[in-house]
Amino acid sequence: MRLFVAIDIPVDVKDNLRALLDRWKPLAKLNWSPVDNLHITTKFIGEWSEPRLDQMKTALAEISPPGPIDIEIRSLGWFPNPRYPRVFWAGIEAGEPLHNLARATEQASAKLGVPVEERPYSPHLTLARIRTPVPLYSLREAVSAHESQSFGRFRASAFHLYLSAGGRYTRLKEFSLGPAIS
Repeated sequence: MRLFVAIDIPVDVKDNLRALLDRWKPLAKLNWSPVDNLHITTKFIGEWSEPRLDQMKTALAEISPPGPIDIEIRSLGWFPNPRYPRVFWAGIEAGEPLHNLARATEQASAKLGVPVEERPYSPHLTLARIRTPVPLYSLREAVSAHESQSFGRFRASAFHLYLSAGGRYTRLKEFSLGPAIS
């Protein structure tokens, strides 16, 4: 079973992104992500044995809740760079609280033997993947008018352990981020 840890995106923010992507999909033949699958990953775990699932749930439940996290979906970009893109993304602005949660999920899973990610944490929503080079002129032109647009703000009060199977994501467990800190 393939697992990951993530924060869900609320429906109203997904609706904002869906409206925009529905206009852009005809502009480039990319492997577009289903909007309903969009989430903010804090840790990709990868293959995990089902008999050890409860261990992972317990490890994640032991993370000290940092309190709700204010998140804004803002800006658009390309990984690894605009010249030779492989991924089209929307940016996540949440500051140190989200980075702390990602670090905590990294540490909790590492204690169980999950490899530590070497790259710095870079929160984003993968809007599309580019498997083979395709013309992007029309899409780039459309994107340029929205590069710094906000697609919505929300306060996350929980994170989740997910199963990924056949392009479908199933929530296995919810973990509270705790009460708001005054």
